[in-house]
Amino acid sequence: MKNSKPYRPNVGIMLLNGDGDVFLAHRVDSREKAWQMPQGGIDAGEDEYAAALRELFEETGVKSVRPIAESTKWYTYDFPAGVRFVSEKKKTYAGQTQKWFLLQFTGDESEIRVDRDHAEFNAWKWARIEEIADAVVDFKRDVYRQVVNEFMPFVDAVREDAKKKQTSA
Repeated sequence: MKNSKPYRPNVGIMLLNGDGDVFLAHRVDSREKAWQMPQGGIDAGEDEYAAALRELFEETGVKSVRPIAESTKWYTYDFPAGVRFVSEKKKTYAGQTQKWFLLQFTGDESEIRVDRDHAEFNAWKWARIEEIADAVVDFKRDVYRQVVNEFMPFVDAVREDAKKKQTSA
């Protein structure tokens, strides 16, 4: 039976450092496998890329980025039983549908601040892209694997650039 509730429009951000590692943050409201990439809702009339930049800043303090790629499609996941998202307008959702953006962090790590007002995260780390799907909650894992597959060629290019810079230094 198809879920009759709508899916919340959302953006996800895969943020890379200069070595091609991925930014992961640990949710304050969860235990164990509660790492995730930044993500958040799209405001009415807001451009998806603008929403991605806004969400990234709100959740991490990061503004220094360079765009690399945008997902070719929207990825969707269902909330598991017992997990609900209710919007400010009291609308409930079956899950989220996400447009993903691959960005490269160009700033200093001191710019990264997850200890913000109304913080969603309590820790952060850089992780190898091959590790991120196993670090997230089960209901997001399939989407993460698909996003990793789509963005992997771009991540490989960043890694190659990093290797070239190291060997020429």
